[in-house]
Amino acid sequence: MLVGLAVAPSTVSAAPSLLSQGKPVTASSIEGEGTPAAAAVDGNSGTRWASAWNDPQWLRVDLGATSSVTRVELDWEAAYATAFEIQVSGNGDSWTPIHSVSGGTGGRQGFDVSGTGRYVRVHSTQRANGYGVSLWEFRVFGEQGLNPQPGTGVRVTGSQGNWQLTVDGNPWTVKGLTWGPPAADAARYMPELKSMGVNTLRTWGTDASTRPLLDAAAANGLRVMNGFWLQPGGGPGSGGCVNYVTDTQYKADMLGQIRQWVTAYKDHAGVLMWNVGNESILGLQNCYSGTELENQRVAYAKYVNEAARAIHAIDTNHPVTNTDAWTGAWVYLKAHAPDLDLYSVNSYGNVCKVRQDWIDGGHTKPYILTEAGPAGEWEVPNDANGVPAEPTDVQKRDGYTQAWNCIVGHRGVSFGGTLFHYGTEYDFGAVWFNLTPAGKKRLSFYSVQRAFGGATPSNTPPVISAMNLPQTVAAGAALAIDVAASDPDGDSIAWSAAFNSKYIDNSGGLAGAPVQVNGNRLTVTAPDRLGVWKVYVMAEDGRGNIGIETRSVRVVAPQPSGVNVAQGKSTIASSYQQVGDGAPFPPSNAVDGNAGSRWATDWADPQWIRVDLGAVTTFQHVQLVWEGAFGRAYEIQVSDDGDSWRPVYGTTSGNGGVDSIDVTATGRYVRMHATQRGTGWGYSLYEFGVYRR
Repeated sequence: MLVGLAVAPSTVSAAPSLLSQGKPVTASSIEGEGTPAAAAVDGNSGTRWASAWNDPQWLRVDLGATSSVTRVELDWEAAYATAFEIQVSGNGDSWTPIHSVSGGTGGRQGFDVSGTGRYVRVHSTQRANGYGVSLWEFRVFGEQGLNPQPGTGVRVTGSQGNWQLTVDGNPWTVKGLTWGPPAADAARYMPELKSMGVNTLRTWGTDASTRPLLDAAAANGLRVMNGFWLQPGGGPGSGGCVNYVTDTQYKADMLGQIRQWVTAYKDHAGVLMWNVGNESILGLQNCYSGTELENQRVAYAKYVNEAARAIHAIDTNHPVTNTDAWTGAWVYLKAHAPDLDLYSVNSYGNVCKVRQDWIDGGHTKPYILTEAGPAGEWEVPNDANGVPAEPTDVQKRDGYTQAWNCIVGHRGVSFGGTLFHYGTEYDFGAVWFNLTPAGKKRLSFYSVQRAFGGATPSNTPPVISAMNLPQTVAAGAALAIDVAASDPDGDSIAWSAAFNSKYIDNSGGLAGAPVQVNGNRLTVTAPDRLGVWKVYVMAEDGRGNIGIETRSVRVVAPQPSGVNVAQGKSTIASSYQQVGDGAPFPPSNAVDGNAGSRWATDWADPQWIRVDLGAVTTFQHVQLVWEGAFGRAYEIQVSDDGDSWRPVYGTTSGNGGVDSIDVTATGRYVRMHATQRGTGWGYSLYEFGVYRR
């Protein structure tokens, strides 16, 4: 029995485009590793798919977009099907037969058909012999990317290596930025974004607060790539270790949220597409290793596919993608997430390698760069102080230009990108990446504007061409910074400065520092706390533009005059930390002359450390070099016998760093007796110096 529009194979002619070759394919089973499902669509008549030896069996190919199917050809191996159907589906779940065969004779068969769907399946119900069913090739012809409602919606159109993203029938190259400000403030920023040539914004989460962003975007002709955050999002170092193999509740809850917000916004004119997850395939390495890591990555990719199917069932007018920070993640998506319409990746220093990775991986879907820009902290070499050397403003400007050129250079495959980052934050990460920290425009803002074909600027920022400072500086001492800068528009430059302690305590904040300006030399006071600090200088032109440069400086303890009579002497303490990272921290560390070792106490009050000078000694100076766990209230005490103590100095307002205390006293024993901690930890001293001058 023949059903549909089939005609005899000898009378048909091939449809104009082969849609199935190299596309993602799955099957009900395989006979063995040598006969995978992909062999049926690889264009090689010497390779084949073979199934297990039972009925029924099927082979399904994902065409990548809704398509008009006009012809199907099957090249059977000896193990053929005598009864089978050709079926189409829009979501991979519900199938419609477009051709049926009974009494099949195998060999090479071709059928003219008429059907529409993204997925095409040959479904066998009766084998010709005792083996399974086996196909040398399964070819599907037709026209790809047809819209259920022609001229509307967002579509992935075209075929392998010649794709295009369209919005309401018009080509759409994603000229985008990642979005940072509150969604409620979106209307305030949209005119500036539009003037830059931006047409797309990317978010990492979608919820009830998203609507103002979508409204403002649509009102200005922009679209939003709406994200859905999944654990462990954010790649290396990020948290949230869900188990994708066993945690059905988490997966159900997140799928419920995805369905909720897709339903809420699917008809909004501001939606471009849906993006499920961010950097999780890479990030799972923070939670698992070995075989379990592999199992989790496969389970995650399958879950992404489940989410893509759920979205397609609700919204047929917007594509679905997934972002990772590693093109190796595409291997998992290719194998286990065939329902994705396209891939996405975050890449900074390696952005120009993404094209070759796509080619080498034999991938069959287009992609978008969802984060890109200059090299990140994790990619640059360390400087002389052992911390990442941040690119200069000029290098960042050029980094965005280079990234964009590589993104759009992969024609027919890359749909563009959302560069990182449009935000008004003003901290460590913002200075590294934000185009508008504190709302002030940088060189990188204007380089993106040029790349996107935006408005020609009437004024641009000062350019800092040099910044030099010493590698080390004593705590609290004057720090001289030599700079060279010019303003392209002849505007006068106003200078400011700040410090950041990320490489000491992981703080992101910038602490402003008063600056003295003398020509090309800026002078600031170094922080009091030891360690490597980032130093920032800012040049503003009074027209909303800013140039920012940063270098590192190692703050060291000042060297007091005189002889340290405590160095190497016998010490005891009320307690010391004996376990933990880097432990033990005995009291002898505080008098060893090594600024890299320290004494640390239990987390309680009071605590003390005592040094025996060996004989009654007169001294004139005490230096306390605190680690982060400092004393708020303490006394310096002396004793001749180690039992009776007399205070010679005290404070209730200690703030850590380096305490330089000029005090003349006499005793054999000197003690720091602390009664109030400055933090929730204990007390910790790098050095406890007693100086005779």
